[in-house]
Formats: sequence, C-alpha cells, structure tokens
Amino acid sequence: MNKSPEELYEEREKRLRDAIELKKPDRVPVVLATNYFPARYVDGITVADSFYNHQAWREATKKTIIELEPDVIAPGAGGSGTALETLSPKLYRWAGGGLGPNTMHQFIEGEPLKADEYDVFFSDPGDFILRYYLPRVWNNLESFSKLPPLQSLVGSSTMAMRAMSFSSPDIIQAFEAIFKAGQEAQKYIAAVGDFEEEMATLGYPTLHHGGVAPPFDTISDYLRGMKGTILDMFDNPDKLLRICEMLLPGAIEAGAATLRSKRGNPKRVGSYLHNGSDELMSPKQFEKFYWPGLKAVAEGMADVGLVYIPLYEADWTSRLEYLRELPRGKTVARFAMTDLYKAKEVLGGHSCIMGGIPHSMLQAATPQEIEEHCKRLFETVGRDGGFILSTNTGITNDAKPENVRAMIESAKKYGVYR
Repeated sequence: MNKSPEELYEEREKRLRDAIELKKPDRVPVVLATNYFPARYVDGITVADSFYNHQAWREATKKTIIELEPDVIAPGAGGSGTALETLSPKLYRWAGGGLGPNTMHQFIEGEPLKADEYDVFFSDPGDFILRYYLPRVWNNLESFSKLPPLQSLVGSSTMAMRAMSFSSPDIIQAFEAIFKAGQEAQKYIAAVGDFEEEMATLGYPTLHHGGVAPPFDTISDYLRGMKGTILDMFDNPDKLLRICEMLLPGAIEAGAATLRSKRGNPKRVGSYLHNGSDELMSPKQFEKFYWPGLKAVAEGMADVGLVYIPLYEADWTSRLEYLRELPRGKTVARFAMTDLYKAKEVLGGHSCIMGGIPHSMLQAATPQEIEEHCKRLFETVGRDGGFILSTNTGITNDAKPENVRAMIESAKKYGVYR
C-alpha cells in the first residue's frame, strides 16, 4: 500500500526515535549524510555549485535523497561563496575560492588568540573579537584593529566624538564589506533555508536541526589553534581552564536554541568533536581539559529536552567508559573511527550507537562487500536495538553511488527486527 509523505515522515521519525531511546524499531534506521555527494551523483554538478549555484545544488541534493530513499537525512555543504569572497577569509579555502571546482573545503590552522593575550580576552571578550579576532581571520576586516576599545565608548555623549574613529576610508570599506556579505548571505538563505522543511513535507526527517560546540573544540579550532591549545595544557593550564568555563554557558545557550526548530520528536542537536580523541591527549589531560565541558554540554542539552548527537571524530575507543556518564537514552554516540563492536560492549543499553560505514569502503569496496559489512553490523552492533546505520562522516564526491545505494538498501533488507 502506498503511503503518503506525512505517513512516511512519521514512520521514519518513529524508527529514529525508537533507536535513540534504545528500543527495537521495526528495523535499523539508515541516515544519508549528503555533504558533497550530489556532485558525484548528479551529472553536471560540481562541489563549487554548493557555494555559487545554490538552486542547482538544492535540486541536485533533493534528487539524490529522493532516488536513494534513506530514512533520515543529514544535508549540509557549501555556503555563500560570494559572501566569503567579500570578507576574504585567511583560514578557509573552498571550491571556487582558491580550490578546484571539485575539491573539499579546507581549514587552515591559525592562532587568532595569542598565548600572551588571555588576559586581554578575559577583560572584554567582545572587544577582543572586534579588534583582535576579526582582523586576524578576515583580510577585509583588518582595519578593525584601529578601532578604539569598546569600553572607551561608554558615556552619554562620548560616541559623538569617538565617531570619527569609524569614519576613515578603510573602516568604511570594512563595514561595506560586512553589509555586502550580509546581503549575499540573505540570498543564500532565501535559496536553501527551507530545504529541510521541504524534504520533511516529502517524508524525510533531518538528523538534527542545530549545533553546539564544547568549549575545548571552540578554543582549539578557532581561537588558539590545536598547536597553541596543546602547548597551553602545559604552559597556561589555569587560563585554558578559565576560558573553557567562560565559553560553556554560551555553548549551552546556543545548543538550546534548537528548541525553536519546527521539526524533530524529540528535537535533536549535533556536535562535531575534533580534538578529544585518543591520539590527541592523555587520559589525564582528557579528564582535566576536555571531558568536563563535553559532559556539561550533554547534560545541558538533556536538561532542556534535547537529544545530543555528537560526532566523535577519530578514535574514541579508550574513552568509551566516560560516555556511560552521559544521560542514558538522551545521546547518540556517532563514531567516525571508533571500534563499533567495542562500543556495543560498553555502551549497549546506555547510548544509541551510530555509524559503521567507513568512507574508504564507499570509495573502494563493491556493493556486495558493503552488504556483507552491513549484515555483520546488524547482527552485532544492531543486536537488541539502539543502532543507526550511517557513514562515518559526510559523504564526499569520491564515493561510488552504487555503494551508497547498497548501504541504504542493506538496512531495508537485512536490518529488520523480528
């Protein structure tokens, strides 16, 4: 019997919800994280189109989803290439913006917050962002370094005289660049902002509708860089802990904003955990610098009724016991390189596990090998429920379409609970 899109949406949403809540759904749900994969799946589309040809990219992503028919989608790639060009980032490159038309975006390690500037940040974070951070991250905002300290603008008539600081040609150009970038960002949102809602009306739930970054990742990704943050664990441990504590309330508030999303039952929020894996710090350092912030974020999301779905990038096998301290049935442990069979031993009955398909298999395996791999996952990691099948990361444009299809079809054929 043919089902309506509304019925399919509710069926798939329930399948996902049951897995999250450690129940046995009718079968294992499968997630399609489209990322840059439409550039491979749809003829005539490039990765650069995700930055510059928004309507074409939207239609290509829609076609990819409808033809492959996953249970849940995790779309998201690109952005406004024109907005990026207008501000000219120093620490980011993208397809069509310094990279070839079918090249994944690249982050460039930087150190916008210097080791000797913690006290400057602590004294006035907003002022630091305006006069230090933005000029170091964006070429066309370098003139902001000439602005007066924000605290110097306090006073009933002070701004009238201080306004001259904002009138120099290079400052005006910087604000004009922000204005133009804002206009371009609005065009991007107008083109793709309702995509997830459109897909919901066609029967496809989205994995999560918001994001939250634990403090250590914010610092190591965007402020100190990984190298600087590692050095600070030895040279500036107290200040590193202080900035983690300082950023935590804002992180929780940003995650809680997901409650305003229209869809999701329950509503779900994601994270990308780049820098807490086994290889990057010792267990002692993990307990001191990383784990308190991550645990507080997970508990904060559960407290407001959100399901927390972090992607544990790299290998977290030695950290699995810590994850048992997170709220039971309120998080999804989405793994990139962690041993899922070990994860099932430790987290079975406590946290839903997500993942299972390495991107290397999508590139080099055969559909039959994908199928056999999925069968083993269903029999072990999927035993008794609490498992979501997905790729370990978003799917890039070097994945074989027949392998992605084999992953999705395997869930439907072999992931059934009896």
